[in-house]
Amino acid sequence: MAARKRKTADPTQKEPALSKREPPMKPVKCDPTPSVEPERSRYFSSNVVQHRLEQDFFNQPCISLARSFLGKVLVRRCADGTELRGRIVETEAYPGGEDKASHSSGGKRTERNTAMFMKPGTIYVYPIYGIYLCMNVSSEGEGAAVLLRSLEPLQGHSVMRKLRAARRKEGARQLKDKELCNGPSKLCQALNIPRCFDRRDLASDPEVWLESDPDTSLAKPQDVVSAPRIGIESHGEWAKKPWRFYLHGHLCVSVVNKEAERLSPSGNVMFSSGPRDVPSVKTKRTEEDS
Repeated sequence: MAARKRKTADPTQKEPALSKREPPMKPVKCDPTPSVEPERSRYFSSNVVQHRLEQDFFNQPCISLARSFLGKVLVRRCADGTELRGRIVETEAYPGGEDKASHSSGGKRTERNTAMFMKPGTIYVYPIYGIYLCMNVSSEGEGAAVLLRSLEPLQGHSVMRKLRAARRKEGARQLKDKELCNGPSKLCQALNIPRCFDRRDLASDPEVWLESDPDTSLAKPQDVVSAPRIGIESHGEWAKKPWRFYLHGHLCVSVVNKEAERLSPSGNVMFSSGPRDVPSVKTKRTEEDS
């Protein structure tokens, strides 16, 4: 949830002004043929009953919630009833308070970050670079929220591909499945998460919610890597906090941190008491990779 900035030689440059209007998007119908079985990942079993996560799940400390999100399934129901699903494989925690990288640092409240101070489970959607969107979820704690960074597409791949293509240059190559949701703005595009979802309740909303993972074995503690957050290098010591969590070895993770994996070979950092800071890894990113 860090305020993401354009790469520039001037470190004092401010974040682009927020626009209340989203960029125009080509209309995309979530309209598969009713007689055809919805497109699903081979890892997703239609025989397993999923359970919507309720208010109690979100009512936990920010860092704990960021870890708990891993393996859960984000569901987006379109206007025609089609459901798009993606398993969460990467998150970032922004506890607020002293965290200089958080939009609510120092308890700052604005019109934009109001959702961060609402009850746990409230959706916080904000733009980066003035055009792309990021989806966050508030947690226990004043001004605390978790950024959803990457998903593994589970259901509705063809619709996701059309939604992503509507925001790409004409003639661009077709995206691989692992590229559909491997970044915070990409997952918002692929699941058609609009700005107006800001301040909605993820525990009760009819158009977007979280479900338990149909394969809970994917979120074992030893599979979780704790690494520095991305794109906040200008925030000093806070850039080194290992508050980005991802599933080790998963192809849909946006950025792999080999140093973090080396410091914790087993990946068993999920329940450690007081994780040490890990050097951040600088990577070349485009706006859409955010």
